[in-house]
Amino acid sequence: MKVLVADDDPISVLYLQDVLSEWGYQVVVAADGLTAEAILRQADGPLLAVLDWMMPGRDGIDVCHNIRQAGMERYVYMIMLTSRTETEFIVAAMNAGADDYIAKPFIAEEMRVRVRAGRRIVDLEQELRRQATRDALTGIFNRGAILDLLQKEIARRARTPECLSVIFADLDHFKRINDTYGHLAGDEVLREATQRMAAALRTYDAFGRYGGEELLAVLPDCDPEGALIVAERMRSAMADASVPTAYGEIAVTVSIGIASVSHAGAADMTGLLHRADGALYAAKLRGRNFIAVAPS
Repeated sequence: MKVLVADDDPISVLYLQDVLSEWGYQVVVAADGLTAEAILRQADGPLLAVLDWMMPGRDGIDVCHNIRQAGMERYVYMIMLTSRTETEFIVAAMNAGADDYIAKPFIAEEMRVRVRAGRRIVDLEQELRRQATRDALTGIFNRGAILDLLQKEIARRARTPECLSVIFADLDHFKRINDTYGHLAGDEVLREATQRMAAALRTYDAFGRYGGEELLAVLPDCDPEGALIVAERMRSAMADASVPTAYGEIAVTVSIGIASVSHAGAADMTGLLHRADGALYAAKLRGRNFIAVAPS
């Protein structure tokens, strides 16, 4: 786990780097408050921070306050490092958004305990966030999360010249599988199907369970031709091999609908999903185990 150390005292920074690295943390260093805040605002910035109270550019109190006011999706656990231990200073730090404080000069073992406590909280927050966005059966994004990601990609696309594509995939005759083999077998099929199709996506694509056996993939920076290549990998991942279950081998195919919006076209989520759903319906009319592309 990455930990930000923000302090303008080189000796203090070196000591913190040594002890934190020894404890298995990846240390990121900032010598002033402005740099510290910029690092914490990064999408992949550290989730733990040790901030000196007094720093050039922006002090630790301001950094805490600004990070809390930024409305970031991920939670950053911030420990204030200060030589001021009067009650009013501690209260000010906590009111600004600090989670903990350590008095200078600090004892290494105390620092270790405080950082470990912060890590537990960050890990718990991350796990709760994961559970809130993941489908309990398949482990892929749930409906709310995948639609939120699609909305963000639509907003991002408005600032870029790139295409955006979506894929609706629906397991063929899934009700027949449940009726023939039972719902537990259907669950096994759905879990295996999502794993196979997720493996066919690009690393930066998003995949979620839209509802029942219907799955939605969001493909940023992807034109219809590129989406068709991805969709064919998803289709063949299911058609080329049956799914082994505790109730026997079950042959499963998938029908797929694709809709794209180019840099020149207007995009709204409802319209894009409607077009993809129409293409999926057309794929089923063609006999299933088929891919259809919505007109641009």
